[in-house]
Amino acid sequence: MNLLCNVKRLLRSPVPSRMVQPYRRVATSDYSPTIYALSTKMGRAAIGVVRISGSQSRYIYKKLTKKESEPLPRVAAVRNLYSSRSGVQLDNALTLFFQAPHTYTGEDLLELHLHGGTAVVQSVLKAIEELHQPEKQIFIRYAENGEFSRRAFINGKYDLMEIEGIREMIDAETESQRLASLASMDGSNSGLFRSWRQEIARNVALLTTVIDFGEDHDIEEVSQLFGQVGANIHQLESSIREYLYRAERSQVLLNGIKLSLLGPPNAGKSSLLNCLASKNAAIVSEIAGTTRDIIDIPLDINGYKIIIGDTAGIRSLEDADTIEKEGIKRAKAASLTSDIVLLVLPVDKPVVDDSFLEHIKQLTQHKKRIIVVFNKRDLSNETLNKNLLEKYSRVFGIEKPLFHFVSCNTGEGIDSLAKSLVSEFQNVTTSDPIIVSTRTRDLLVNDVLHGFKEFQYWRDQEDVVLASESLRQSVEGIGKITGDAVGVEEILGIVFSSFCIGK
Repeated sequence: MNLLCNVKRLLRSPVPSRMVQPYRRVATSDYSPTIYALSTKMGRAAIGVVRISGSQSRYIYKKLTKKESEPLPRVAAVRNLYSSRSGVQLDNALTLFFQAPHTYTGEDLLELHLHGGTAVVQSVLKAIEELHQPEKQIFIRYAENGEFSRRAFINGKYDLMEIEGIREMIDAETESQRLASLASMDGSNSGLFRSWRQEIARNVALLTTVIDFGEDHDIEEVSQLFGQVGANIHQLESSIREYLYRAERSQVLLNGIKLSLLGPPNAGKSSLLNCLASKNAAIVSEIAGTTRDIIDIPLDINGYKIIIGDTAGIRSLEDADTIEKEGIKRAKAASLTSDIVLLVLPVDKPVVDDSFLEHIKQLTQHKKRIIVVFNKRDLSNETLNKNLLEKYSRVFGIEKPLFHFVSCNTGEGIDSLAKSLVSEFQNVTTSDPIIVSTRTRDLLVNDVLHGFKEFQYWRDQEDVVLASESLRQSVEGIGKITGDAVGVEEILGIVFSSFCIGK
């Protein structure tokens, strides 16, 4: 049987297990102390939830409730809670017990839904602490940051990408961030990464056939196989780069889309900001130059996190004092780093000087998306609006659909502007957003894609052994992302350190 026949058979067969070695996770329940933490914010509230995970969860339940019977799994029960030392009643609480392995952590898990007073919560936490008896091999302690999720990972309930998705979901401030985090949390991203890992491993196996059997076959067959692996890796590289591009486009959902308000003094920029924010976020005055510095206001506009910068009015530097000159300089610089620029002009005085026009030209050269907003529409009429649209679309070189006429006094045109902004936000991001951590992006670039680059180099040198080892680096890189090949404690520490205590 020749080499290519061996290859075809290998392509149809599963990837050898020695090519993809998963990280061996050891269940924590039998070897680790039982942990507990307040999973809600400390302070006066309707309820406070204390979460307990580990082999001593049943023991804690019995001691706190003074019950000898086992708690029924997934059955809510109202119980009086007592201090095991003093016998004093602490609270009348709702208890929920979840039996391993069908829990978040994979261990026995107990939840105590307490009345949310600070004294109540602290007394129950103290009572649990007092149950720690190392001399009787009963180990109970307060949880570390993210320790519940760490145990969920170690016990195989979630992989690292899913854990990071849970963190992104918790941190989500807007609807778009929430939706973007779902792909990681529900395992969609993990499935994609594992398919990449399987495909890379399969190509490593193909090269292994060359290493093992290549001497028995002619150079043309070996070259043909090398070319096939190269084509496969090229296709994988394109898929990964496209994924990174989507992730980069989606990153703005986390950081916030930068939107600058730019215009002459007293054009109504601060008033427009207040309309979009539906609150008095900026000082409004009839005095030109009221805004001297950049005021960044975070907003949620139709589910998108927006950072609006209200900047100083742009006018001739000859008419500005020293402080205002610095404000104008910063305003121009801020607009050049923005994703979208709202150019605000008053309909009653829409005159712009040469320096302003030069800056708009500079924005256009930097391919900045500019939306022109004529404010004070209540002082205008349809004829004047039409003339202004014709003139300034020509002067600025901006398409007419990107012009809006609004009135911050009456609110007219604000809803239409907001809808247009949402459409622009979609263009700035992506229709199918994904959120990945910095750790994941770094591993994709520095391990996976770098391994591909090394493979191409050694392929050109016709060194099959080193080309194969380069692809193994890529396999291991994806394993580090999902946790299937994690063997270094520091990596786990990075992932879980940003979690809150009770998660």
